Amino acid sequence: MRRPSPLPSTPSAGRPPTPALPPVAPDDDASTEAVPADAGASGPIAPMLPLIAGERQAEKSDPLDGEDPEPDDAASDRPLGVRDVWAAARARRRALRREIRRFTARQRRRRNAWLAAVGAVLVVAVGAVALAYSPVFAVSTITVVGAEKLDPAAVEHALSGQLGTPLALVDSSDVKAALVTFPLVETYTIEARPPQELVVRIVERTPIGSLSSKAGHTLVDAAGVALATTKDAPEGYPALTVTGGAGSRAFAAVGAVYRALPEDLRTQVSAVSATTPNDVTLTIEGADVLWGGAEDSAEKAVVLRAAMAESPPSKVDLYDISSPDAVVIR
Repeated sequence: MRRPSPLPSTPSAGRPPTPALPPVAPDDDASTEAVPADAGASGPIAPMLPLIAGERQAEKSDPLDGEDPEPDDAASDRPLGVRDVWAAARARRRALRREIRRFTARQRRRRNAWLAAVGAVLVVAVGAVALAYSPVFAVSTITVVGAEKLDPAAVEHALSGQLGTPLALVDSSDVKAALVTFPLVETYTIEARPPQELVVRIVERTPIGSLSSKAGHTLVDAAGVALATTKDAPEGYPALTVTGGAGSRAFAAVGAVYRALPEDLRTQVSAVSATTPNDVTLTIEGADVLWGGAEDSAEKAVVLRAAMAESPPSKVDLYDISSPDAVVIR
Protein backbone atom coordinates (compact mmCIF):
# COMPACT_ATOMS: atom_id res chain seq x y z
CA MET A 1 0.00 0.00 0.00
CA ARG A 2 1.48 3.31 -1.04
CA ARG A 3 1.24 6.40 1.05
CA PRO A 4 -0.51 9.21 -0.85
CA SER A 5 1.58 12.11 -2.05
CA PRO A 6 1.12 15.42 -0.34
CA LEU A 7 -1.22 17.87 -1.92
CA PRO A 8 0.43 20.61 -3.92
CA SER A 9 0.38 23.91 -2.18
CA THR A 10 -1.03 27.07 -3.73
CA PRO A 11 1.72 29.36 -4.86
CA SER A 12 1.85 32.65 -3.08
CA ALA A 13 2.36 35.87 -4.76
CA GLY A 14 5.94 36.91 -5.00
CA ARG A 15 7.32 33.48 -3.84
CA PRO A 16 8.50 30.82 -6.21
CA PRO A 17 6.76 27.50 -5.88
CA THR A 18 8.45 24.88 -3.69
CA PRO A 19 9.19 21.68 -5.48
CA ALA A 20 7.36 18.61 -4.21
CA LEU A 21 9.23 16.05 -2.13
CA PRO A 22 9.83 12.73 -3.68
CA PRO A 23 7.60 9.91 -2.46
CA VAL A 24 8.88 7.78 0.44
CA ALA A 25 8.61 4.02 0.48
CA PRO A 26 5.97 2.78 2.93
CA ASP A 27 7.17 1.38 6.29
CA ASP A 28 5.02 -1.07 8.18
CA ASP A 29 6.28 0.10 11.57
CA ALA A 30 6.03 3.80 10.74
CA SER A 31 3.68 5.95 12.77
CA THR A 32 1.63 8.90 11.68
CA GLU A 33 3.89 11.94 11.17
CA ALA A 34 3.44 15.39 9.68
CA VAL A 35 5.99 16.83 7.29
CA PRO A 36 7.85 19.62 9.00
CA ALA A 37 7.25 23.13 7.80
CA ASP A 38 10.83 23.75 6.90
CA ALA A 39 10.72 20.84 4.47
CA GLY A 40 8.95 23.04 2.01
CA ALA A 41 5.31 22.19 2.83
CA SER A 42 3.17 25.24 2.89
CA GLY A 43 -0.23 23.61 3.54
CA PRO A 44 -1.79 21.00 5.83
CA ILE A 45 -0.82 17.45 5.28
CA ALA A 46 -3.38 14.57 5.65
CA PRO A 47 -2.64 12.26 8.60
CA MET A 48 -1.65 8.71 7.86
CA LEU A 49 -2.84 5.70 9.91
CA PRO A 50 -0.44 2.77 10.52
CA LEU A 51 -1.28 -0.49 8.88
CA ILE A 52 -0.74 -2.58 12.06
CA ALA A 53 -3.12 -0.51 14.13
CA GLY A 54 -5.75 -0.94 11.49
CA GLU A 55 -5.33 -4.69 11.44
CA ARG A 56 -5.56 -4.90 15.22
CA GLN A 57 -8.71 -2.82 15.22
CA ALA A 58 -10.14 -5.15 12.59
CA GLU A 59 -9.34 -8.19 14.68
CA LYS A 60 -11.15 -6.65 17.66
CA SER A 61 -14.20 -5.81 15.67
CA ASP A 62 -14.32 -9.08 13.72
CA PRO A 63 -13.72 -12.11 16.04
CA LEU A 64 -12.85 -15.50 14.67
CA ASP A 65 -15.48 -18.12 14.19
CA GLY A 66 -16.16 -20.19 17.29
CA GLU A 67 -14.85 -17.58 19.79
CA ASP A 68 -17.01 -15.39 21.95
CA PRO A 69 -16.42 -11.72 21.68
CA GLU A 70 -14.90 -10.10 24.73
CA PRO A 71 -17.41 -8.34 26.89
CA ASP A 72 -17.47 -4.67 26.42
CA ASP A 73 -17.13 -2.17 29.20
CA ALA A 74 -20.84 -1.68 29.43
CA ALA A 75 -21.46 -5.40 30.11
CA SER A 76 -18.68 -5.60 32.70
CA ASP A 77 -19.99 -2.59 34.56
CA ARG A 78 -23.52 -3.93 35.01
CA PRO A 79 -24.65 -4.36 38.68
CA LEU A 80 -24.40 -7.84 40.34
CA GLY A 81 -27.60 -9.69 41.02
CA VAL A 82 -28.70 -12.15 43.73
CA ARG A 83 -27.91 -15.09 41.46
CA ASP A 84 -24.36 -13.85 41.01
CA VAL A 85 -23.89 -13.59 44.77
CA TRP A 86 -25.25 -17.11 45.36
CA ALA A 87 -23.11 -18.55 42.57
CA ALA A 88 -20.01 -16.94 44.03
CA ALA A 89 -20.86 -18.25 47.50
CA ARG A 90 -21.38 -21.78 46.16
CA ALA A 91 -18.10 -21.65 44.29
CA ARG A 92 -16.32 -20.45 47.42
CA ARG A 93 -17.84 -23.27 49.52
CA ARG A 94 -16.85 -25.86 46.94
CA ALA A 95 -13.30 -24.56 46.86
CA LEU A 96 -13.17 -24.56 50.67
CA ARG A 97 -14.40 -28.15 50.82
CA ARG A 98 -11.78 -29.21 48.29
CA GLU A 99 -9.05 -27.59 50.35
CA ILE A 100 -10.28 -29.22 53.55
CA ARG A 101 -10.35 -32.65 51.90
CA ARG A 102 -6.85 -32.11 50.56
CA PHE A 103 -5.37 -31.12 53.90
CA THR A 104 -7.19 -33.81 55.91
CA ALA A 105 -6.51 -36.74 53.57
CA ARG A 106 -3.79 -38.24 55.84
CA GLN A 107 -5.96 -37.87 58.91
CA ARG A 108 -8.83 -39.62 57.17
CA ARG A 109 -6.56 -42.49 56.12
CA ARG A 110 -5.33 -42.97 59.71
CA ARG A 111 -8.88 -42.83 61.04
CA ASN A 112 -10.06 -45.37 58.51
CA ALA A 113 -7.16 -47.67 59.44
CA TRP A 114 -8.04 -47.44 63.14
CA LEU A 115 -11.70 -48.07 62.43
CA ALA A 116 -10.82 -51.10 60.34
CA ALA A 117 -8.58 -52.50 63.10
CA VAL A 118 -11.20 -51.96 65.80
CA GLY A 119 -13.85 -53.52 63.60
CA ALA A 120 -11.69 -56.59 63.00
CA VAL A 121 -11.06 -56.99 66.74
CA LEU A 122 -14.76 -56.70 67.49
CA VAL A 123 -15.61 -59.26 64.84
CA VAL A 124 -13.05 -61.71 66.24
CA ALA A 125 -14.23 -61.14 69.82
CA VAL A 126 -17.89 -61.60 68.97
CA GLY A 127 -17.07 -64.73 66.98
CA ALA A 128 -15.02 -66.18 69.84
CA VAL A 129 -17.77 -65.50 72.40
CA ALA A 130 -20.41 -66.98 70.14
CA LEU A 131 -18.26 -70.06 69.57
CA ALA A 132 -17.48 -70.46 73.28
CA TYR A 133 -21.17 -70.52 74.18
CA SER A 134 -22.10 -72.85 71.36
CA PRO A 135 -22.62 -76.64 71.67
CA VAL A 136 -19.23 -77.12 70.03
CA PHE A 137 -17.63 -76.49 73.45
CA ALA A 138 -20.22 -78.33 75.55
CA VAL A 139 -18.97 -80.66 78.31
CA SER A 140 -18.90 -84.27 77.21
CA THR A 141 -16.15 -85.66 79.50
CA ILE A 142 -15.55 -85.14 83.24
CA THR A 143 -12.14 -86.13 84.60
CA VAL A 144 -11.45 -86.32 88.36
CA VAL A 145 -7.80 -85.90 89.41
CA GLY A 146 -6.34 -86.42 92.90
CA ALA A 147 -8.88 -88.88 94.27
CA GLU A 148 -7.11 -91.62 96.27
CA LYS A 149 -9.47 -92.60 99.05
CA LEU A 150 -12.48 -91.43 97.10
CA ASP A 151 -13.94 -93.35 94.16
CA PRO A 152 -13.41 -91.20 91.02
CA ALA A 153 -16.42 -92.81 89.32
CA ALA A 154 -18.66 -91.71 92.20
CA VAL A 155 -17.39 -88.15 91.93
CA GLU A 156 -17.91 -88.11 88.16
CA HIS A 157 -21.45 -89.40 88.62
CA ALA A 158 -22.16 -86.61 91.12
CA LEU A 159 -20.97 -84.07 88.55
CA SER A 160 -22.93 -85.56 85.65
CA GLY A 161 -25.34 -82.63 85.74
CA GLN A 162 -22.69 -80.54 83.99
CA LEU A 163 -22.72 -82.75 80.89
CA GLY A 164 -23.96 -80.84 77.86
CA THR A 165 -23.23 -77.45 79.46
CA PRO A 166 -20.87 -75.12 77.51
CA LEU A 167 -17.53 -74.85 79.26
CA ALA A 168 -18.00 -71.10 79.68
CA LEU A 169 -21.31 -71.66 81.49
CA VAL A 170 -20.17 -74.28 84.05
CA ASP A 171 -21.41 -73.01 87.41
CA SER A 172 -18.88 -73.40 90.23
CA SER A 173 -21.67 -73.29 92.81
CA ASP A 174 -23.27 -76.38 91.24
CA VAL A 175 -19.91 -78.16 91.32
CA LYS A 176 -19.48 -77.21 94.98
CA ALA A 177 -22.95 -78.49 95.83
CA ALA A 178 -22.06 -81.83 94.22
CA LEU A 179 -18.67 -82.17 95.98
CA VAL A 180 -19.86 -81.11 99.43
CA THR A 181 -21.44 -84.55 99.77
CA PHE A 182 -17.91 -86.02 99.91
CA PRO A 183 -16.37 -85.15 103.32
CA LEU A 184 -12.91 -86.25 102.18
CA VAL A 185 -12.74 -83.37 99.70
CA GLU A 186 -10.79 -80.53 101.31
CA THR A 187 -10.31 -78.27 98.30
CA TYR A 188 -10.93 -78.49 94.57
CA THR A 189 -10.30 -76.58 91.38
CA ILE A 190 -12.07 -76.63 88.03
CA GLU A 191 -10.16 -76.63 84.76
CA ALA A 192 -11.74 -76.36 81.31
CA ARG A 193 -9.93 -78.18 78.54
CA PRO A 194 -11.42 -77.30 75.18
CA PRO A 195 -13.15 -78.47 73.31
CA GLN A 196 -15.30 -80.68 75.60
CA GLU A 197 -13.42 -81.79 78.74
CA LEU A 198 -13.99 -80.62 82.32
CA VAL A 199 -11.17 -81.46 84.77
CA VAL A 200 -11.86 -81.41 88.54
CA ARG A 201 -8.71 -81.48 90.70
CA ILE A 202 -9.36 -82.63 94.26
CA VAL A 203 -7.21 -82.30 97.38
CA GLU A 204 -8.37 -84.88 99.90
CA ARG A 205 -8.39 -84.33 103.63
CA THR A 206 -5.72 -86.13 105.64
CA PRO A 207 -7.21 -88.08 108.57
CA ILE A 208 -5.19 -87.86 111.78
CA GLY A 209 -7.10 -90.36 113.89
CA SER A 210 -10.46 -91.33 115.29
CA LEU A 211 -12.44 -89.90 118.17
CA SER A 212 -14.48 -92.31 120.22
CA SER A 213 -18.11 -91.43 121.00
CA LYS A 214 -21.42 -93.12 121.65
CA ALA A 215 -22.03 -93.22 117.90
CA GLY A 216 -18.82 -95.17 117.35
CA HIS A 217 -15.41 -94.14 116.08
CA THR A 218 -15.36 -90.98 113.98
CA LEU A 219 -12.43 -90.44 111.67
CA VAL A 220 -11.41 -86.76 111.67
CA ASP A 221 -8.80 -84.58 109.98
CA ALA A 222 -6.58 -81.87 111.47
CA ALA A 223 -9.42 -79.33 111.25
CA GLY A 224 -11.78 -81.60 113.19
CA VAL A 225 -13.97 -82.38 110.17
CA ALA A 226 -15.70 -85.75 110.54
CA LEU A 227 -14.85 -87.88 107.55
CA ALA A 228 -16.53 -91.16 108.46
CA THR A 229 -18.09 -92.89 111.45
CA THR A 230 -17.75 -96.63 111.98
CA LYS A 231 -18.58 -99.03 114.77
CA ASP A 232 -15.01 -100.29 115.05
CA ALA A 233 -11.87 -98.17 115.20
CA PRO A 234 -10.45 -97.60 111.69
CA GLU A 235 -7.21 -99.39 111.03
CA GLY A 236 -4.06 -97.45 110.28
CA TYR A 237 -5.07 -94.36 112.28
CA PRO A 238 -4.29 -93.55 115.95
CA ALA A 239 -6.94 -93.23 118.64
CA LEU A 240 -7.32 -89.61 119.77
CA THR A 241 -8.00 -88.57 123.33
CA VAL A 242 -8.26 -84.81 123.56
CA THR A 243 -9.69 -82.70 126.34
CA GLY A 244 -12.29 -80.33 124.93
CA GLY A 245 -13.02 -82.30 121.79
CA ALA A 246 -12.40 -81.43 118.15
CA GLY A 247 -12.99 -77.70 118.62
CA SER A 248 -10.39 -77.13 121.35
CA ARG A 249 -6.92 -75.63 121.14
CA ALA A 250 -5.47 -78.91 122.35
CA PHE A 251 -6.99 -80.67 119.32
CA ALA A 252 -5.45 -78.06 116.98
CA ALA A 253 -2.02 -78.78 118.54
CA VAL A 254 -2.56 -82.54 118.10
CA GLY A 255 -3.37 -82.05 114.41
CA ALA A 256 -0.31 -79.83 113.82
CA VAL A 257 2.03 -82.34 115.54
CA TYR A 258 0.64 -85.33 113.66
CA ARG A 259 0.93 -83.67 110.25
CA ALA A 260 4.51 -82.57 111.01
CA LEU A 261 5.66 -86.14 111.66
CA PRO A 262 7.70 -87.88 108.95
CA GLU A 263 5.93 -90.71 107.20
CA ASP A 264 8.05 -93.42 108.87
CA LEU A 265 7.19 -92.12 112.37
CA ARG A 266 3.55 -91.40 111.55
CA THR A 267 2.82 -95.01 110.69
CA GLN A 268 4.18 -96.13 114.09
CA VAL A 269 1.89 -93.90 116.16
CA SER A 270 -0.96 -95.84 117.73
CA ALA A 271 -2.46 -93.17 120.00
CA VAL A 272 -2.31 -89.41 120.62
CA SER A 273 -3.52 -87.57 123.70
CA ALA A 274 -3.48 -84.00 124.96
CA THR A 275 -5.05 -82.01 127.78
CA THR A 276 -3.52 -78.67 126.79
CA PRO A 277 -1.78 -77.37 123.66
CA ASN A 278 1.61 -77.87 125.37
CA ASP A 279 1.43 -81.51 126.49
CA VAL A 280 0.81 -83.51 123.35
CA THR A 281 1.81 -87.12 123.95
CA LEU A 282 2.30 -89.83 121.33
CA THR A 283 2.32 -93.58 121.81
CA ILE A 284 4.80 -95.49 119.63
CA GLU A 285 5.08 -99.25 120.04
CA GLY A 286 4.03 -99.06 123.69
CA ALA A 287 6.36 -96.21 124.66
CA ASP A 288 5.11 -92.67 125.37
CA VAL A 289 6.66 -89.69 123.65
CA LEU A 290 6.16 -86.38 125.47
CA TRP A 291 6.19 -84.05 122.52
CA GLY A 292 5.04 -80.86 124.23
CA GLY A 293 3.81 -78.05 121.94
CA ALA A 294 3.63 -77.97 118.16
CA GLU A 295 6.60 -75.60 117.84
CA ASP A 296 9.96 -76.96 116.62
CA SER A 297 8.24 -80.13 115.39
CA ALA A 298 10.78 -80.73 112.59
CA GLU A 299 13.71 -80.59 115.05
CA LYS A 300 11.87 -82.78 117.54
CA ALA A 301 11.26 -85.42 114.87
CA VAL A 302 15.00 -85.60 114.13
CA VAL A 303 15.81 -85.92 117.87
CA LEU A 304 13.17 -88.61 118.37
CA ARG A 305 14.46 -90.68 115.48
CA ALA A 306 17.99 -90.54 116.89
CA ALA A 307 16.76 -91.44 120.40
CA MET A 308 14.77 -94.40 119.13
CA ALA A 309 17.79 -95.64 117.20
CA GLU A 310 19.89 -95.50 120.39
CA SER A 311 17.19 -96.84 122.71
CA PRO A 312 14.43 -98.88 121.00
CA PRO A 313 10.85 -98.28 122.21
CA SER A 314 10.63 -101.85 123.50
CA LYS A 315 13.23 -100.95 126.17
CA VAL A 316 11.93 -97.46 127.01
CA ASP A 317 8.83 -96.23 128.81
CA LEU A 318 9.12 -92.52 127.97
CA TYR A 319 10.90 -90.20 125.53
CA ASP A 320 10.72 -86.62 126.76
CA ILE A 321 11.60 -84.40 123.77
CA SER A 322 9.53 -81.38 124.80
CA SER A 323 12.89 -79.60 124.94
CA PRO A 324 14.90 -80.93 121.97
CA ASP A 325 18.15 -79.65 123.47
CA ALA A 326 17.70 -81.78 126.60
CA VAL A 327 16.20 -85.18 125.75
CA VAL A 328 15.16 -87.41 128.63
CA ILE A 329 14.78 -91.14 128.12
CA ARG A 330 13.34 -93.30 130.87
